[in-house]
Order: sequence, then C-alpha cells, then structure tokens
Amino acid sequence: MKIKICGLTRPEDIACVNRLLPDYIGFVFWPKSRRLVTRQQAAQLKAMLSLEIQAVGVFVNAPMEEVAGLLAEGIIDMAQLHGEESEEDIRYLQTATGKPIIKAVKVHGRQDVEAWLGSAADYLLFDSGMGSGQTFDWSLLEGVSRPYFLAGGLGPDNLEQVLFQDGPYGVDLSSSLETDGRKDPEKMRRVMELVRSVRIGGRGL
Repeated sequence: MKIKICGLTRPEDIACVNRLLPDYIGFVFWPKSRRLVTRQQAAQLKAMLSLEIQAVGVFVNAPMEEVAGLLAEGIIDMAQLHGEESEEDIRYLQTATGKPIIKAVKVHGRQDVEAWLGSAADYLLFDSGMGSGQTFDWSLLEGVSRPYFLAGGLGPDNLEQVLFQDGPYGVDLSSSLETDGRKDPEKMRRVMELVRSVRIGGRGL
C-alpha cells in the first residue's frame, strides 16, 4: 500500500518528507484552500524534493492547459482532479502529458463509487469531501477491483485499520498530520513508522 501526504507548503515540510520517504506528496493549487501553493512556490519545493518521492498536484476545476503545463514542466509528476472534470478532460491530460491522472470521487453512497469505476483515470481517490478530514463508510468500496486511493480522516489513530485491508492501492493523509494548521513532523513520523512496521512484518503492504 502506498502512502501520500498531501498539502505541503513549506521547505521544512519537504525536509521532513525527504527523511521519511512517503511514496507521494501533494501540492494544492485550489485557490480556496488554506494549503494553496503558487506555481513558483511549488517549483521551489519540488526542486528540494527527493527523487524517490512523486509530487501530485491537486486541482479543482482548473483550466486543463494549466494542469498540463505543470505536468509538462515537471513541477508535478501526477495530477489529482477534485472538481467536475470530465472523462474528456482526463483523456486530454493523459494524451497531452503522458502522466498519470487521479480522479477524486466524493462518496455519499455506492452509486458515487459505481459511477466512476469505468473512468479512464489511472487511479481513483475516494473521499468523504474535499479535504473534509472525515471518514466515510468504507464498506461502500467493497468489491472495487481497480487501483484506488482512500482518503478522508486517515491518520495515526486509525491508519492501521486500513493497512490490513486488501482493497486500497494507497492512502492519502493531510489534516490529521497537522497541528495548528501546519504539518507536524512528529505525526508524520508516527505514520511512517507504523507503515514501516507493517511492511517489515510482511502484513498488509
């Protein structure tokens, strides 16, 4: 199972993940987010990021040309779409950039899950809302066979429940790893230590 830590905004956040080495980190380009980074900030942070970690750009109804530009310039390695983006948008980005695309799906019922199972996106991400920090009924994902990320309210206190499941390709964590609105190195360390203990034990990952 892969680990993604989303919403990094500062050089010290990058220094921390470079030590911990999650599989993915996220830069948020949604103007309404308190975790917003500009193109210039993201470029500076990406230049500091370990080559072992992939950077994901998070967008909400952004112009596809803007997303494609960030991918083409290597400021991000993947794009995560959280708005009303269409299958046409997803295919455009894949064709134009050759980079993986994640489509985020807000899950209120099984119908939300099933509506996107045939998507052209490389990965789906199931969440309770846009950075809500709340979990949802994970049983709604039962039987999903394509690769997906699980998000929403995941953190040091409940992550172990997910690590032993067979379903998710990866988990996406953000607000649970913060203290006073900033990424907390100790909370990030606890998560990665938990993940490594499971990996070393050969269980779940």
